Amino acid sequence: MIAVEQISRNYGDFLAVDKVSFEISRGEVVGLLGHNGAGKSTIMKMLTGYLEPSSGSIFIAGKPLAETMQQARKRIGYLPENCPVYPEMSVVDFLDFTATLRGVPKDRRPAAIRSAVERADLGEKATASIASLSRGFRQRVGVAQALLHDPDILILDEPTNGLDPGQIEHMRELLRNLGRESTVIVSTHILQEVEAICGRVLILRHGQLALDARLDELHGRGLLLSCDAAPSEVRERLQRLPELTGLELQQQAEGRYTYRLEPRDDASALAPVAAAEVVAAGWKLYALQPEEKSLEKVFHQITAGEVLQNAA
Repeated sequence: MIAVEQISRNYGDFLAVDKVSFEISRGEVVGLLGHNGAGKSTIMKMLTGYLEPSSGSIFIAGKPLAETMQQARKRIGYLPENCPVYPEMSVVDFLDFTATLRGVPKDRRPAAIRSAVERADLGEKATASIASLSRGFRQRVGVAQALLHDPDILILDEPTNGLDPGQIEHMRELLRNLGRESTVIVSTHILQEVEAICGRVLILRHGQLALDARLDELHGRGLLLSCDAAPSEVRERLQRLPELTGLELQQQAEGRYTYRLEPRDDASALAPVAAAEVVAAGWKLYALQPEEKSLEKVFHQITAGEVLQNAA
């Protein structure tokens, strides 16, 4: 649905986005992460056609965005970080105005507005003036305007910004449902939101794509072994195992050593073999468990420069 090929964007001498490439298919909900200034909003603006790449290409449904801008925008719903709304308008008047701009036929606008109001959970505020709404409700108006024309692609910058816990849960459910048939890209600084709704994450660092991975892959596939054996003994005994491809000392404290074991195929095949070797060697086995990595830990490693893994 979306293919990005080596896009860059300069602001004068400043390189905001540096040769970023990725593809996103229909039915994916993807989180776009990075510290402030990493290039998230710039990429979103380029994907929606509001900003032209300095170099590189963007394809929407196989067609170059630069050559099919008008048609592509009909397929894209966009919530910018600061959604422009008109305070003097009521919610339904603003949505009717936006639907007109989006080219929604007049006879379809009432149904489109009702659907957007319902999906964004705005029913009780539909006739209220936008000026009277809280920040959270204004954000939901922004989401509603992105849904009006029933787009194939949704690009949402901080969609839960200003929402209360109940509204956040509703937004999560909405995005999960939309992601079953549409392509959804969500930019947020709240990592828990990404873990709750996204199946894949793109992490930017200094304008480069530092990581492109499924969330289930980030949790690690290795084993953590804690025992009382020194590294030289463990390496001599375990590195000959055919089920093992790597071994690394991660922590040492008061005669207790923790190693990360990298399995050749599956950790479930390596675990019993490694445990048997520990017992046969007469070492004390304190723990042998699957490796777990939180998105927060991976994010901080990457943005601190500890990891830089550009996606192919």
